[in-house]
Amino acid sequence: MREKKGVVTFQGNPLTLLGEDVAAGAKAPDFTALTNDLAPAHLSDFTEKVLVVVSVPSVDTPVCDLETRRFNAEATGLGPDVRILVVSMDLPFAQKRWCAAAGADRVTTLSDHALASFGEAYGVLIKELRLLARAVFVVNAARTVTYVQVVPEVTQEPDYAAVLAAAKAALA
Repeated sequence: MREKKGVVTFQGNPLTLLGEDVAAGAKAPDFTALTNDLAPAHLSDFTEKVLVVVSVPSVDTPVCDLETRRFNAEATGLGPDVRILVVSMDLPFAQKRWCAAAGADRVTTLSDHALASFGEAYGVLIKELRLLARAVFVVNAARTVTYVQVVPEVTQEPDYAAVLAAAKAALA
């Protein structure tokens, strides 16, 4: 498995990402994650024209909580042809509990805890922590990645404006 050192940091300390790089223009890699009901989910299960795939370390941390709530709020403005997936290493039970407590009903949370399939396929699995790096991938209807944002410092939020603009552009 490919190792990439120093792409991201946690509180200024360099980390190692495992998996392949995914760049804009590449075919979106398939993955297997778990839904909140423990059912397997794959990229092909989502039929919306555009997917915004967000990876976060854990929805139970302050920055991830804030980010997921923000994407949940922004989802309505993107329309019915865009779906936001939030993938983390949290157990499905924890994600389900978090969604209920946060009122997050416009994002779909997926757990990568069992196989780390998403983390490896998208190159965002943090070797030292077995968590996912903070990143966003926009995928169009042809299942081509049109935008990638890997946040350099795991404790910081992504550039929401850039992600939302990329999602709207992918609809065109």
